Parts: sequence; structure tokens; C-alpha cells
Amino acid sequence: MGKNKKLCIIFLRLLALGATLSAAIVMATSEDSTTVLNLTFDAKYDNSPTFVFFVIANAIASAHTLLVIFLPSNGLFPLIVVALDVIVTLLLTSSISATLAIAYVGKKGNAHAGWLPICDQVPNFCNQLTGAVIAGIVGVVIYMMVLLHSIHSVLNPLLF
Repeated sequence: MGKNKKLCIIFLRLLALGATLSAAIVMATSEDSTTVLNLTFDAKYDNSPTFVFFVIANAIASAHTLLVIFLPSNGLFPLIVVALDVIVTLLLTSSISATLAIAYVGKKGNAHAGWLPICDQVPNFCNQLTGAVIAGIVGVVIYMMVLLHSIHSVLNPLLF
């Protein structure tokens, strides 16, 4: 049974790695431009600190996941991994919520503040942003499952 639990957590971590890495890559490569009145405007992920935070958070989660897969699962490492899993899950959750807020303003605008939607002018950028956000949400959901599994694995021997 111990081997099945180990394979399950490795599979979940590989799924989380794929989701967070793809979210970071798709967001980091998002770019589009438009011309208005003979002026060219570029839309890139690094124009917004929120999108940069999203890329960095997903890159940190990917690196953490890759390192944890190769760490030994004895001694104090499982306790440290659980603590780091909590931190990474919170980091991913905060980055996806901030990104969703800015993406919503980009898609719908804000009439009260006078901000116009930009997705009509730079559709490729918004499509890539949407893909990155979907991958990020999948990553957060998988990471929450990883966190629950990690907590259960560490606390289960203590309860019995």
C-alpha cells in the first residue's frame, strides 16, 4: 500500500508541475500589438506587475514540485515538504486571484474608473492570458489535492 501512495503523490506532483509550468510559459510568451491612430501599442505580460507575479509564482511552484519529487521521504523532510506545500499553495492562490482581477478589467473594463476593455484590440494576448489562467487554476486545484494528500500522509502515522 505504501508504494501506491508514493505513486499517487508522484503522479499528482507531475500533474501540478505540468499545469504550473505551462501556465508560466504561456503567460511569459503572451504578446500582441495593435495600431491606433498610427501609434503601435504592445501588450505583454511584463506590462503588469500582477502578470509578472503570476509567472514568478508558477515558476516557484514548478521548481518546488520538481525538487520535492527527488527528495527522500524519510526523517524531517515530509514535515518540511508539508510546510512548503502550504506556502506554495497560498502563493499560487494569491497569484491566480490577482491575475483574474486584472484579466477581468482587461476583458470588461471599468466604466466607473474610465478604463476601457483591451481584449477587442489585442485578442491574441487575451487568448493566451485566458489559457494561462485556466492552466493556473488547474494547477491550484491539483496543488490543493497534493497539499491534502501531504497533510494526510504526515498526520496519519501520528494519529494511530
